This record gives sequence, C-alpha cells and structure tokens, in this order.
Amino acid sequence: MRNKVKSKIIIYLLINVLVIGGDDYKMPPKAIADIVDASALPGISISPDKNQILIMERSTLTSIEELSQPELKLAGLRINPIANGRSRASYYTGLTIQNFKSGKQKKVKGLPPDGRISNVSWSPDGKNIAMAITKGNRINLYIVNVKNAKAKLLFKSGLNAIYGTPFYWISNSKELIVKTVIENRGEPPKPLTVPEAPVIQENLGTVAPVRTYQDLLTNTSDEKLFEYYMRSQLVKVTLAGKIKKIGRPGMIRRAEPSPDGKYILRETIHRPFSYLVSVYRFPFLVEILNKDGKLVHTVRDVPLAETVPIGRDAVMTGPRSFGWRSDEGSTIYYVEALDDGNPRKKVSYRDKVFTLKTHLMVIRKN
Repeated sequence: MRNKVKSKIIIYLLINVLVIGGDDYKMPPKAIADIVDASALPGISISPDKNQILIMERSTLTSIEELSQPELKLAGLRINPIANGRSRASYYTGLTIQNFKSGKQKKVKGLPPDGRISNVSWSPDGKNIAMAITKGNRINLYIVNVKNAKAKLLFKSGLNAIYGTPFYWISNSKELIVKTVIENRGEPPKPLTVPEAPVIQENLGTVAPVRTYQDLLTNTSDEKLFEYYMRSQLVKVTLAGKIKKIGRPGMIRRAEPSPDGKYILRETIHRPFSYLVSVYRFPFLVEILNKDGKLVHTVRDVPLAETVPIGRDAVMTGPRSFGWRSDEGSTIYYVEALDDGNPRKKVSYRDKVFTLKTHLMVIRKN
C-alpha cells in the first residue's frame, strides 16, 4: 500500500515539473543540437556561359514562423494565403558566386535578412540572376548582378507564385515576363459557414476509372478562394524596374516568351472546375500573344480531363504539352497521343509530335 502511495506522489511531482517546465522552448544538449543544425548540402547552378557557378545554401530546418503560417488546401495545391505562394516549398537561405577558372568566391550581398530564396534563374547572357524572395507577407523579384555580386529589389509589386514559374527571362536578357498579384483586388472571399447550394455531381453516361487526389475543391466557397488566389496580372519589367502590363488578368498557369522574344505562350485556367481532379487537369486556354500582349492566335482550349485512364504513362487525348522549340525563333511544338492516352493499349507508336510556326499563324489570321 505504501509503495502505491509513493508511486502516486512521484508521478504527481513529475507531471507538475513537466507542466512548469513547458512554458517555453528548450534547447537539447549541444551534441544533439549540432547534429540537427548541421548544414545541408548546397544546391548549385551553372551560368549559361559556363564561367560561373552559383552555390545556393539551404537550411535543414523549417522555422517556427514558417510553420505557424496559415495554409489553404485548394485544387490539389497547398497555398500560403499571406504571401500568395506555395506553402511547404523548399528554398535557399544564401548565395555565393564562384568563378570556375580562378575558384574565387563572392558572397551575394543585398539580400533581405531571413528571406526565403526560390526560383533562381540565370539571364541568357549570364550577367544577371533573377530570383523570388519570400519575406513577410510578400514574394518579391530580386536581381543579382554577377559582376559585383550585389542584389537589388527590381520592383515592389508582389509575385503570384501559387502555380508554375512566376517569371521568365526574355532572350535579350534585359527584360522579364512576370506574374504579379493583381493590385487592389480586395479582401479574399470569406469561407461560408452555410453552403450556398447543394453540391451536384452528374454521371453523363461516361465510364472511367478515377484516381484519388488530396486537397480537392469541395464547394463553391473553395472555388471562389481558388480563383481569388490564382488570378494574376502579367507584366513586362526591365532591369531598370520599368513595368508594362501585358494582356488581361486571369488564372495564368504559364506565360513563356519565345526564344526570339517576339511572342508569349500563355496558358490560362478557366471554369468549369472539378471536385474530382486537381488543378493540373482543369481546363485551360492556350494562346499566342505578341510581345505587347495582343492576341495573335488561339492554339487550343484544352478541356477538363476527368476521364484519363489510370496508369503512370496515361495522358489525355488531343493536343497537349505545348512549348517553344529552343532551336528556332518562334515555333510551337505539341504532342498528341496515338493510343487514346491509354498505356495498356498496344500500338506501334505512343505519341506524335507536331510543330506550328508562329509567323504562319499571323499570316492566316490576316
């Protein structure tokens, strides 16, 4: 009986010690802390002229501040609504430029303290490096001059980094195409506590296997939030920070300039959204714009892809995977399945590759 009483007293005292000692964060012994804080292997990026190498430092740990940020789960994306970027994204913490021949290193200066660096991209001539830096409630575009290793904020507007690449260099190395958060867009829609309407799903007679996806849209409130954070305004910005709007705002998933800098390949998501698949299979419009944002040609309106067969190599039917040929000035390529997108179907060839010359599109339109 006495042993039981003693055991209860000891347990009671231990609980009180744990409660009293749990008021703040505690550091483990130095030996353990050194293991946890050990530097991760850096990332590297080689300049286009092969003369410089960029060494990108990264942290092995996520800060408490970052972990405490809110997170929205919409259409298969995990979004940080404060910065208008992706949550749980990997990033770099510091940059060093090293000359290949001499081995001389220059630490990049002018970066914001505690900024999270991502989307690092060399200019085509190798003289500058562009990057997105998340700091506080905004993601900004910074440019590093390779010669003096100094970074500068290019312009104050925040980037929209929810989906895809937030910026692309133009081939002249003097300008970039950038996705920005729309100015004066207002407050985000408030999540509904009571549904506006029932969720209706129809079977239109098509039988298809369905994968399971995480974080899908579930109601009209999710749809409004997704559209609010996804919408962006394209701008063209010079190295001097001069900005020019390009085209209309939209849910832009991609805006890539042609190798000759004369055109822009833009892909814009549109409704109807799906509650069965993620954003990667939402319908989107593929268009060619001139360098000033004027529509030159509509390549394809890619439909919602809810009925793609299950399989690693399964794809949608019809034209897909649009891009610029890097060996020509302004020629589009795309791919079309010859097996109905089903990898289980036995065929001699899986895909057929097509090309479209942009100048011929202009002639046809005129």
